[in-house]
Amino acid sequence: MPPRRRIPLLKALLEQASPELLLLIQSEFLFWARPDQLPPAHADWSVWLVMGGRGAGKTRTGAEWVKGMALGLPPFAEAPAGRIALVGETQGQVRDVMIEGVSGLMAIHHRWERPSWYPSLRKLEWRNGAVAQVYSAEDPEGLRGPQFAAAWSDELAKWPNPGECWDMLQFGLRLGDRPRQIITTTPRPVPLLKRLLGEAHVAVSRASTHANSANLAADFIRSIERSYGGTRLGRQEIAGEMVEENADALWTRAMIEACREAAAPGLARIVVAVDPPASSSRRADACGLVVAGLDAQGIGHVLEDGTLSGARPQEWAEKAVALYRRHEADALVVEINQGGEMATSVIREVDPGVPVTPVRATRGKYLRAEPVAALYAQGRIRHAGCFPALEDELCDFGPGGLGSGRSPDRLDALVWALTHLMLSQRGRPRVRGL
Repeated sequence: MPPRRRIPLLKALLEQASPELLLLIQSEFLFWARPDQLPPAHADWSVWLVMGGRGAGKTRTGAEWVKGMALGLPPFAEAPAGRIALVGETQGQVRDVMIEGVSGLMAIHHRWERPSWYPSLRKLEWRNGAVAQVYSAEDPEGLRGPQFAAAWSDELAKWPNPGECWDMLQFGLRLGDRPRQIITTTPRPVPLLKRLLGEAHVAVSRASTHANSANLAADFIRSIERSYGGTRLGRQEIAGEMVEENADALWTRAMIEACREAAAPGLARIVVAVDPPASSSRRADACGLVVAGLDAQGIGHVLEDGTLSGARPQEWAEKAVALYRRHEADALVVEINQGGEMATSVIREVDPGVPVTPVRATRGKYLRAEPVAALYAQGRIRHAGCFPALEDELCDFGPGGLGSGRSPDRLDALVWALTHLMLSQRGRPRVRGL
């Protein structure tokens, strides 16, 4: 039955349900769980990595999985797991969040199935004999000796001894036909987490804070988005993204965060920089499109990243002209090494009245980018808002290029724009009425 036809039927059934049944449905996790909160459907995994933003429901996901494993409830398990490890940053964190928290193990069980909690023994015990033992990442040696059929590791990216503790846990997972474990964490680019993301036996679920907005205060959502939306911290703590940084990169996350502004002031000059792809194929590199301006004090302002992927020449030329018109720019700065005169001619076909300034690279990308990175270090550049994809390229670009091996199209366009505005004779501002 199509979803739209199911909704009225479901509503009618709920209207006829007794208060007791409604209370039961309200507390039944499988009825309300999102797909990312349920175990992966395929069988070939031994680690389930749940990454999400703050308040995304990671703790509830981990607690429900442990409950299902302990009681042998589908789709979590076919039979009870007799011994389970609960591992957190500290013993206090395990107690306060994983066990006694509002979404912890004691809160999610019905009264008749709730396990007994023995704080002094650091263990939970279910009526069927299943036991969950508390361990701290501060003491990896505490995991030497015990054995388990399942484990829940919470906030692994914050563990003080992640590698050593993880290794000790793996040696203990040796009970049952197929020991399994769940990790619930806000992502941070720590080596262990990055390694796990690349392993075949690790299944990954992701969720942002917004995915659980129905259970969070509306003011909280508005407040964190207003303060952190799009920033490095917001992408990590709200969107649940792994925000990485190359130690050899010309830019750092701290450098970019320090240059953030809500909006640009009046500008003396604005340009749209175009870094065309090497070919007209949709599978070619992206077309870098970055808008930047210069104020009367000589400060550069990045206004927009309009980069297009998989676009044909006519499409990216139309986008470049649209950016030029919308920002009331002074010129289109177009790199002509790859496409030669094609790049400028296709723009003139779209709008012959747009002034095009062709530029040609005589040095490598890294050497061209160094003077622009120096402007950031000197505090002479501002970002009018957040540009996640562009900023990722900046913080990944080192002497060997991007870690992915792809062309840094956004970075190239940024470098052309700021070079033209601030490092070349042609780009010096002619002050307009502000």
